[in-house]
Amino acid sequence: MHGEKICTYDLVEKMQYFYVRVVKAKGLAVKDVTGSSDPYVKLILGSKSIQTPTVLRSLNPEWNLVFAFGKEVTHGPVLKVTVWDQDLAKKDDFLGAVWFDLQEIPVRVPPDSPLAPQWYRLEEIRGQGKVQGDIMLSVWMGTQADEAFSEAWISDTGGYAHNRSKVYLSPRLWYLRVTVIEAQDLHLGERFRYPEVTVRAQLRYQVMRTKVARNKTAASPYWNEDLLFVAGEPFDEQVLITVEEKVSPGKDEVIGHTKVNLVTVEKRYDHRQVPSRWFDLEKSGTENGRFSGRVHLRLCFDGGYHVIDEAAYMSSDHRPTAKQLWKKSLGVLEIGILGAQSLLPMKTKDGRGSIDAYCVAKYGQKWVRTRTVMDSFQPRWNEQYTWEVYDPCTVLTVGVFDNSHMQQTQKGGSKDICIGKVRIRLSTLEAFRVYTNSYPLLVLHPSGAKRMGELELAVRFSVSSTFSVLHAYTQPLLPKMHYLYPLSIPQQDYLRQVAMRMVAERLARSEPPLKHEVVRFMLDTNSSFWSLRRTKANWYRITSILSPIHAAARWLDDVRQWRQPVTSMLVHVLFLILVWFPELILPTVFLYMFLIGAWHHRFRPRSPSHMDARLSHANAVSPDELDEEFDTVPSSKPPEVIKIRYERLRALAGKIQSVLGDLASQGERVHALLSWRDPRATTMFIIFCLAVAGFLYVVPLRVTIVLAGLYFLRHPRFRSRHPSVALSFFRRLPSLADRIL
Repeated sequence: MHGEKICTYDLVEKMQYFYVRVVKAKGLAVKDVTGSSDPYVKLILGSKSIQTPTVLRSLNPEWNLVFAFGKEVTHGPVLKVTVWDQDLAKKDDFLGAVWFDLQEIPVRVPPDSPLAPQWYRLEEIRGQGKVQGDIMLSVWMGTQADEAFSEAWISDTGGYAHNRSKVYLSPRLWYLRVTVIEAQDLHLGERFRYPEVTVRAQLRYQVMRTKVARNKTAASPYWNEDLLFVAGEPFDEQVLITVEEKVSPGKDEVIGHTKVNLVTVEKRYDHRQVPSRWFDLEKSGTENGRFSGRVHLRLCFDGGYHVIDEAAYMSSDHRPTAKQLWKKSLGVLEIGILGAQSLLPMKTKDGRGSIDAYCVAKYGQKWVRTRTVMDSFQPRWNEQYTWEVYDPCTVLTVGVFDNSHMQQTQKGGSKDICIGKVRIRLSTLEAFRVYTNSYPLLVLHPSGAKRMGELELAVRFSVSSTFSVLHAYTQPLLPKMHYLYPLSIPQQDYLRQVAMRMVAERLARSEPPLKHEVVRFMLDTNSSFWSLRRTKANWYRITSILSPIHAAARWLDDVRQWRQPVTSMLVHVLFLILVWFPELILPTVFLYMFLIGAWHHRFRPRSPSHMDARLSHANAVSPDELDEEFDTVPSSKPPEVIKIRYERLRALAGKIQSVLGDLASQGERVHALLSWRDPRATTMFIIFCLAVAGFLYVVPLRVTIVLAGLYFLRHPRFRSRHPSVALSFFRRLPSLADRIL
């Protein structure tokens, strides 16, 4: 499964196009007084027309451009190619024309070789004057699978370069580890106080600082502390190391600094230790950089880590940065972006609603962007893309956006509007099966969840070896460096935000750019922000998970209460069988789980899941909660609004505080059984333990279990409505709650 993947375009509908490659012209007529011409080519097919850029002052111009006209929008039997001389002060002069009968245009389907361009004699039109010269063209009928499709001017995109399909690659990111070991010969300030020396490291907007050195030698502080940064190839930047002394609260004095070029930093692929180096410190503001000591550093790029640039629940890649550590691919993911249905207008054009929709798909390091279909609420893309798959437990993300490039050129600063997105987890797909479905596009607005339309996708996951895919489920999710030298949760969160920002910046500099808002929406950069709606959704998810336990507890209580005597009797019999034959317990449990799984196979999902407004708790949220979720950081709301939300948050936090206090009290009561905080309770408990030990020593274990089980399942007429003795005793035990201020 290595090498280039061939896309067969069998997941999408075939769309036929008339392709015209305009290469060059020669020997054109002179139309200007300068003895030359300013030629351009105009193509006309039915109601569609397009012209090439003008080549100034040339009789042998070159264009080498490709144009594609959709067959379904063409009207008329002839393709007309005309050449004109551009004049600013008068009407453009005619230089010649060529006609092609659409019925005679050859058909080309990859992998056929490209059609070679040919020279055509320019012909004159009555009343337009005499012409001369030739034009080199190639004309053929093909599909969207043609190699020229991505670079061609396409009739349904309006002819803008920003509307073409494009493939992007995320920058290759590395974790830069800066180990600050020690410093020597520092020129410190006042000697009558103990110095507090720290090291600050900065890489672009990433700033990290060590703790204060606490060793006894003032001029030679020691830290041995690691600082982690995210760096992207090519390594054309410097990391600034600054040694500072804290002279007063909020004021630091720079002792010296040094800069390290990233191109000089060594790469490592495992946990081996790279050599350390000494760097001289220079004093800022002094002539020729006065020597201010030296600092001992160890720098390396950690290629054994996976640089996390996505939320954990939607990660599309788990490979380490170093390609030497990559494993063989497990298969190929193919996606056909068919089209969209019932899209809502996103803007106004010529006094009516309009939308210029395009799709972005992201998996692993590869991003793809479809062409923009202009002014259509039912756009048809029919573009197919492939990715190599290295882990089946990953997620494909497809987003739909409205292209605002035209508004940006006219008004400036317009952003592409997010219409919705779809996530598909590869582990939910059956191998080699084609899933063709429509997915709802849901977006959360300050007014609530809104359905923006539907997206039609065809997805197929082809595996090279079923055993390799099954074996991947037994392997660690992340590279081994994440487990040998794990990153803390705050480190992961910070580095993830930095990586997301770097990916967005790099893709925004591509041509055509993939805008910041598009990348941030695809990566879900706001997933860690506070949201009362998401908090409620997560709470209901937890209650849904615990509902089987609650149902089992209710069923057991029904058995104990003998509400269904037959069931209670059967439970008694089963209990006695398991006690007398304990070797049947584990086989019975696993056989029961097997039968449940086999039974549920009949009701397995037949298609990939999609965004769920009900699960997201988006349909039952108040407008104020939504307004709070869309608030900026820091807040841009009036102080009175912030105060109301703060009081609401305090009330919610108070409930959480009470629950945490109750949980802590229960644990402290268990600890108080043997801690003699309550002497009488501890005395009673240890005497009870001694009696139970003697009883268990004399009575066989099976008899004890039978007696305990029958006592637990006894009939209600032998049961009191008051709390049990054990529960009453436990509730009377002391906790540390009475010592909290």
